[in-house]
Amino acid sequence: MTKIAMTTPLVEMDGDEMTRIIWQMIKDELICPFVDLKTEYYDLGLEHRNATDDMVTIESAEATQRLGVAVKCATITPNAARMDEYDLKQMWKSPNGTIRAMLDGTVFRTPINAAGIEPCVRNWVKPITIARHAYGDVYKNVEIRVPGPGKVELVYTGEDGTEIRELVHEYDGAGVAQGMHNLDASIASFATSCFEFALDTKQDLWFATKDTISKKYDHRFKDIFQEIYDDQYAERFEAAGIEYFYTLIDDAVARVMKADGGFIWACKNYDGDVMSDMVSSAFGSLAMMTSVLVSPAGVYEYEAAHGTVQRHYYKHLEGKETSTNSVATIFAWSGALRKRGELDGLDELVAFADRLEAATLDTIEAGEMTGDLARITTLENPTTLSTGDFIKAIAKRLAA
Repeated sequence: MTKIAMTTPLVEMDGDEMTRIIWQMIKDELICPFVDLKTEYYDLGLEHRNATDDMVTIESAEATQRLGVAVKCATITPNAARMDEYDLKQMWKSPNGTIRAMLDGTVFRTPINAAGIEPCVRNWVKPITIARHAYGDVYKNVEIRVPGPGKVELVYTGEDGTEIRELVHEYDGAGVAQGMHNLDASIASFATSCFEFALDTKQDLWFATKDTISKKYDHRFKDIFQEIYDDQYAERFEAAGIEYFYTLIDDAVARVMKADGGFIWACKNYDGDVMSDMVSSAFGSLAMMTSVLVSPAGVYEYEAAHGTVQRHYYKHLEGKETSTNSVATIFAWSGALRKRGELDGLDELVAFADRLEAATLDTIEAGEMTGDLARITTLENPTTLSTGDFIKAIAKRLAA
């Protein structure tokens, strides 16, 4: 069989633990037999990040900026326990956070629908895509443990010496205080990525904050979105037959629960973190959710929305059989291959990505699935497959 040719490489970012095992299985069984795969490889496994003082993460992001499309395996963000386990030089930052910052990207997460894996919310018949602003807010906060009576102030000092000072609170006892920030430029990049992704996927775009309470911070998000929409996207949205809709975050939650799906819900950083897990769980499984980082410059990085599946990895090391869901990682590969094909004008590669996804869903819908799905499926008498057997079952359909 003649393999499908590629012209431009993908950036390939390898990862950690069970997802690293799955990563190689997917390449061996589902991609390399059919595609003459070209990648620029970067090992983002924690041991190699430690050995390179995390420079490999920076290099992989730079390569993504250069080549335009990347596919990433799940990686460990170390905590104190991981420091000891891997004998780390320091507690390295999240690779995802580093890459997001360098690409100035927005994360879009979309559930993968399969017949027999029904959403908990009965009226959700189409996927809901969560767009998360992956910068600032509580994730870049500064905190104080207030020891006793006194006052906390928020102070801005301009380069020219101009000072703006606001009292946060007069404390009559111990407490806590928190400062957060964001940037107009980052918010504008977030808005641009959301509008472009909505046009690319031909979906309505919702955006929500709490501007009635946060009259400066959240209101700035609302204003920037509206300004960019009015100036650059209103006519394009109308021509595409899609809508931009703003509402308060609590109203958005109420509306989402009654909607049928099929739209993009843009959220600030914390809201997006929480709501993406809510949506993925309600649709069935975090292992059935795609994640793509999109920059305003048109750079794409695809990955699974879940972590490294540590518990399964330890079982694997003990020689025990696992039944780990690889769907989101497969769709990360198919998404990256499709986008590479679209950008390079390779119709065969785009068609292969479609076939890979169809074979994956057909396998599940035929009742062959991993244990996590077998426990929640509405299909009768499902067959629970091991990690490797599930991938092989997909490969069999893909080759047919």
